[in-house]
Amino acid sequence: MNHHMIGKLLQARYQIVQNLGSGVFGQTYIAVDVNYPHQPKCVVKQLKVSNFHPSYLDTLRLRFLTETSTLKHLGEHPQIPNFITCFEENERFYLVQEFIPGHDLTAELPIADNWGSLWREDEVVTFLEDALSILEFVHSQGVIHCDIKPENLIRRAVDGRLVLIDFGSIQSVNFGMDGDLSIYQVPATSLGYIPPEQFIGQTQPNSDIYALGMIAIQALTGFEPLQLKVDPYNNEIVWRTADILVSDYLAAILSQMIRYNFQDRFQSATEVLRVLQQMQWETSVPQTVEGKIAHIPPAPTSDNLSPLFTGMKVGLAVNSLLMGLGTYYLLNTSPAHSETDILSKATKEYQAGDLQQAIALAKLIPTHSNVYPDAQATIEEWQQQWQTAAKQYSLTEQAVLESRWSDVLTIANQIPNISYWQSKTQDLVQQAQINIEVQTQDLLAKAYTKAQAKDFSSALEYLRQIPSESSAGALVQKKLAEYNQKRQIRAAYFLHQARKQALVGNFDYAVKYLRRIPQDTPVYAQAQAKLNEYTQKLRPQSQIQPKVAYNVVSVTQKAKSLFAHSSINQLPLQPENQLQEVNIQW
Repeated sequence: MNHHMIGKLLQARYQIVQNLGSGVFGQTYIAVDVNYPHQPKCVVKQLKVSNFHPSYLDTLRLRFLTETSTLKHLGEHPQIPNFITCFEENERFYLVQEFIPGHDLTAELPIADNWGSLWREDEVVTFLEDALSILEFVHSQGVIHCDIKPENLIRRAVDGRLVLIDFGSIQSVNFGMDGDLSIYQVPATSLGYIPPEQFIGQTQPNSDIYALGMIAIQALTGFEPLQLKVDPYNNEIVWRTADILVSDYLAAILSQMIRYNFQDRFQSATEVLRVLQQMQWETSVPQTVEGKIAHIPPAPTSDNLSPLFTGMKVGLAVNSLLMGLGTYYLLNTSPAHSETDILSKATKEYQAGDLQQAIALAKLIPTHSNVYPDAQATIEEWQQQWQTAAKQYSLTEQAVLESRWSDVLTIANQIPNISYWQSKTQDLVQQAQINIEVQTQDLLAKAYTKAQAKDFSSALEYLRQIPSESSAGALVQKKLAEYNQKRQIRAAYFLHQARKQALVGNFDYAVKYLRRIPQDTPVYAQAQAKLNEYTQKLRPQSQIQPKVAYNVVSVTQKAKSLFAHSSINQLPLQPENQLQEVNIQW
């Protein structure tokens, strides 16, 4: 399916190399960015367009332009792929996001006979804490993922953390999916993880919590969601049987996550995290009185959670013999104080700048010591880090000599955590910071002078040169990014208006709109092609009827009103007003 896309080049940049399959909201591909020599991979999502009627496309286009800013903001979380760009090409809408090397959670779950084994309880808790922390952020942004399943949780290769992917189906970018979600539109891999309310258009933040609970139950039991039985009297899923090794506490939490009615479930990711923490707090230390389980006072935050624990029996008995053996083992394998003192003293010498003395001291630790493997590994690490630090310091000095002040800060930041080298670098860093501030003030003054003279393009050029490391740099970069985003949306709006005017034969108005599209915007090439086409068809001005002219004014007024009430600020329609968005005067 859609094999014709393989090899296709989008935006003269993203070349499709692999089809990842389709979902409710569109088709997903892996592409390579041919603009870079090493051609990094990225994920391209083509949103499904259910019809190509102009009015439908108008609505879709506006929502696409304004609402993809949500995806960009979500991508700032370290466990959500970065949002790279979005664009429209041939009346198709595309999202481009970071590709995450790793494997999805299906590879770890006990799905088939030889795939993984049942997870231990502590592994399930770790998984839930990791995934819930991502959901906590997502929900705090007013967004519901809507399609959490094992395929959409990637175990990142570089650090083993979970990454939540496939935000093409989040509710705030629910393009054209109005009304109920038909069971026939849901990918087979999503069935079982989607809660009942989602099928009747009543998706809640805790719909995502239901999906996570189902994954955790699958990890514990080996059963996929659709294999589990449902109680015919209350519609609750029956998953806990005698042969499943799980504490009453965790079982109650999981059952609460997957309740049939969303009102009965946990209401937020924060609430589940708090209960998991309470569970660990209560089960971490044996609480016994004369061999019986003692009453454990609830944690301070548990008052509003008490209904959850009604009737629950928390097994907290601990085998005393094993505890005793564990303590004995720890006492008899702890290293002699003198050896840890030696390594501690060696570390101080290393931080103070005497690498040779540090290594000599560390080598005094005997081979039979428990500290010996640590000491050998530490010596090797010290030598590598020292070499890196010396090289980075040399590069920092070179950058100072060449007055590359931003590079000084970047390179110095890569110096390993060794007090001696960081102290040596501090003077160079201060020198660079002073020069960057001087340079920034000079560029700001020049930009302001150009802006007063109405030379906005030169003013912008000066602003772009301001180093991001300066006190004003971050604000300037943010303002420039906002300005560029608005210019791109404005350009797309003009192209759209030009097309609308051309459809009713008003080619002169269409040409006027196209000539207002700046050269450095993504739609400029399309605009030029349309400009050539419409110029050929341009009619004399006298042929335009007053009624048509009135309609154009009316359309423009409606468009202004629409943008004024959209989530994006009102767009400047006069070029001379554009720089005010940048706000270069502080």
